[in-house]
Amino acid sequence: MSLVVIGTLAYDTIETVHERREDVLGGSATHFAVAASHLVPPRLVAVVGTDFRTEHMEALRARGVDTAGVEVAEGETFRWSGRYEADWNTRHTLDTQLNVYEHFDPKLPEDYRDSAFVFLANASPRVQMRGLAQVTAPTFVVADTMNLWIETARADLDELLRRVDAIVMNDEEARMLSGEGNLIRAARRVLDMGPRYVILKKGEHGAFVMGPDVHFSVPSYPVEDVVDPTGAGDSFAGGFMGYLAREGDHGPASLRRAMLHGTVTASFCVQGFGIDPLVEAGTADLTSRTADLLCIVTV
Repeated sequence: MSLVVIGTLAYDTIETVHERREDVLGGSATHFAVAASHLVPPRLVAVVGTDFRTEHMEALRARGVDTAGVEVAEGETFRWSGRYEADWNTRHTLDTQLNVYEHFDPKLPEDYRDSAFVFLANASPRVQMRGLAQVTAPTFVVADTMNLWIETARADLDELLRRVDAIVMNDEEARMLSGEGNLIRAARRVLDMGPRYVILKKGEHGAFVMGPDVHFSVPSYPVEDVVDPTGAGDSFAGGFMGYLAREGDHGPASLRRAMLHGTVTASFCVQGFGIDPLVEAGTADLTSRTADLLCIVTV
């Protein structure tokens, strides 16, 4: 079934203890779309500047990503710069330049509006709701958020939570949003705010999904050599939503399997910079790693 993502295309400058890379193709929608493209051809809604490279747009299309929803605006593309410490869990944002994204007003092409599965990548809740309002009858809607919106746009976020089927966040965000220290209680409080499911990302400690008919936890796939964790969360979401869209189902069993696919996809993302490791991973690679992870979580 059809899958649309509304988010960012960006150029990242990334520093690790091993290397520094400039102008790496990144952004929430980029990682999501490439991850999902292993399972379905995703539809992409975003804005870029006139500096966005033709070869990068062609690379997305080569993955089967429908880029008809990408607007080109006068100016420069969103840019982010960050540095990771040796433990990979500590990230410092060095610079953020919104550029054309500052005035992003998502516009869905007419043939995107019947999308069954919708992912609202991290953005202001108001922008997310403007995008969602253009989808006529979505089957399953998932939104991502962050601490900035919890702190500065709480009323809009509360409204968004009543409009989506699931919310994706990390443990810090769940505690901040709910006011609860315990993650299980935090998830339950968030469920009371409107969504049917809460998906909590715990980085190297895996993720879990919680709702009235499912409570499932999956560990992260053991990756020996992490190169760059940028985009891992969006890659997880891409694998997760891509699987649901391919199956055309979001019941409890499908949600559990989707968690495995999301985790495996994210494990490839961290093995290199940008989208390169996601592009290089073949179907056989994903299938093999999914089987490995299934063995890890099965008694």
